[in-house]
Amino acid sequence: MTSPLIRVLDFSLALFGLILSAPIFLLIYLIGLFDTGSPVFCQQRVGKQCRPFTLIKFRTMAKATESVATHMVDSSSVTKLGAFLRKTKLDELPQLINVLRGEMSFVGPRPCLFNQEELIEARQKRGVLDVLPGITGLAQVNGVDMSEPEKLAKLDAEMISSFSLALYFQLIIQTATGKGAGDRVRR
Repeated sequence: MTSPLIRVLDFSLALFGLILSAPIFLLIYLIGLFDTGSPVFCQQRVGKQCRPFTLIKFRTMAKATESVATHMVDSSSVTKLGAFLRKTKLDELPQLINVLRGEMSFVGPRPCLFNQEELIEARQKRGVLDVLPGITGLAQVNGVDMSEPEKLAKLDAEMISSFSLALYFQLIIQTATGKGAGDRVRR
């Protein structure tokens, strides 16, 4: 999945995306200062070969929210701005920096937390952690999140085994046009 062509595409699209979205980035940052006082959220995640990297996102939950998988957090933790950012997927915008730095790809398995041991084990068993994590993937456009570790790992492995340039663009377009959903929070 991490061919030189994909890396060039990732880098070029991320750079173009950061330049193009700079005004939106700034606006969200400024509004986020009033929402939580700390608009950028950084968190250690599991990267390729189980190496840690720092994922960058716009904050969608109160600062005091426990650092666990999103599906384990109460919906009351999500701020009003955060709900909008999650719905529009704009909270993912800073991950373009992760792509630019080569820590992520546009397409790949969503990076999990190190405390999601069941998911890590299921992914290791299927070779999913042998590739760069991604902003989007087959599971995301099909509405499968980290609350279903076995199902997620299976879809991740399916995506990796059938990966092509066409699938790369198809998943990016489907995500950009609103197919799928982010990780659910508890109601």
